[in-house]
Amino acid sequence: MPKLTTQLDEIPVARRLTPSVPQQQRHGLSGLLTLLMLLAGGIVVGMVLFLRPAQDMSTLPDPLTEPMPQPEADGRLLGHFPYPVAHGADLVEVIPGRRLHRDAATAFLAMQRDAAEAGVQLRLLSAFRDRETQHNLFFPIMVERDQQPEERARVSAPPGYSEHHTGYALDLGDVRHPKLDLDEAFDQSAAFAWLQQHASRYHFRMSFPVDNGQGVAYEPWHWRWEGSSHALELFEQARRFNAATLTIH
Repeated sequence: MPKLTTQLDEIPVARRLTPSVPQQQRHGLSGLLTLLMLLAGGIVVGMVLFLRPAQDMSTLPDPLTEPMPQPEADGRLLGHFPYPVAHGADLVEVIPGRRLHRDAATAFLAMQRDAAEAGVQLRLLSAFRDRETQHNLFFPIMVERDQQPEERARVSAPPGYSEHHTGYALDLGDVRHPKLDLDEAFDQSAAFAWLQQHASRYHFRMSFPVDNGQGVAYEPWHWRWEGSSHALELFEQARRFNAATLTIH
């Protein structure tokens, strides 16, 4: 009787010794492998699409800083002179969140105490600012208000050009008249009248009076301390520039 040949007989011995995988399981593994390959391909494509914009963005100019003009020959940028940022070791906290150079802090506290004895309550609104803080006060607000750099610089210095960087400058208000804070009408307050008469005794000078030569808006609340050789040196250029401008006019 002739021997029947089966499919198993046609498979080589080596493969026959390997446990067979059911057809349904083979189909399941094949489908899983296909799914994994598709997922891997999707991840690769996604990474390429994700990383490409990051590379492109790194080469794009900053829309906030691109329109800034170049500084003048004397260092001024949009009317403001450059100032270094005070060392942290030189700063002391006057009130929570407000720091000044220790020398300016001593003078301010003495001035505030004497003003209080005269019935005037001076309030410290702003003191030392680092470059990041000044950046956030200048560029985002400029964009929000759709201003040009020249317009923004009338009321706020660009980062690197603020007197507040030195730790010697401060903004003052009248406790009894908070609605006048950071407003030209502050010059109608009792605090301003007292400062005009007595601030020089403590070596404080108003930085931006009416029609100042730097072209900065009138800021009766902004004062700087010039009571040390270091402070005088930092503000000498601005002081001479404004004095020369007043002489010309």
